[in-house]
Amino acid sequence: MILDSKNLIYKSVYHGARAFAEVFASLEVEGWEKVPQGACIFASNHQSMLDPPLIGSCLPREISFIARRSLFDNPLFGAVIRACNSIPLDRGEADIGAIRIALQALKSGKGLLIFPEGTRSHDGVIKEAKAGAGLLACKSGVPVVPIHIRGANDVLPRNAYFPTGNARVRVRFGDALWPVDYDPGHGHPDRSGEASRRILEAIKRLPDCEVPGL
Repeated sequence: MILDSKNLIYKSVYHGARAFAEVFASLEVEGWEKVPQGACIFASNHQSMLDPPLIGSCLPREISFIARRSLFDNPLFGAVIRACNSIPLDRGEADIGAIRIALQALKSGKGLLIFPEGTRSHDGVIKEAKAGAGLLACKSGVPVVPIHIRGANDVLPRNAYFPTGNARVRVRFGDALWPVDYDPGHGHPDRSGEASRRILEAIKRLPDCEVPGL
């Protein structure tokens, strides 16, 4: 049987990230069994380049994720993350094309990973939410699964290309949020922004979120 090359790359990257984390860290995963079937948004805090493949490796199905377009400039790395179902986004502007692709992925029943902060934290502390996560949630009406990842920045911090030492990494999946939980309604003057803030607050309410370190 001929293996699909895209599927093979996806599995290699995600399982490789899991193996990487288990070699250089003590990995704990909690709550993944609560993830709903079908279309949903996975919303996580963002600490490290490890976050997308590490979160993906904790799930029993393939997911898509949104990545800044500049990451695709390197032909090799760009080809790899495209095979991992990444959607290029022009950060800092309303990228209608990326939004349409993301909404189509959700409409087809897929899971989509997004980081409400929009970029990696320098120190592990959760920053303010951008409107993108709330926009996709409100337009799609799908459940949103809050995720808190802790310790990834101790293994591979921002601007590092090699692991910096052993650490404890925990990926915690929370109970799904439904539109009634995150969507303030059409009449709200900042509907997308408020939805993103509610999603980020749900991430902050997960255990272990008070302190960025271990």
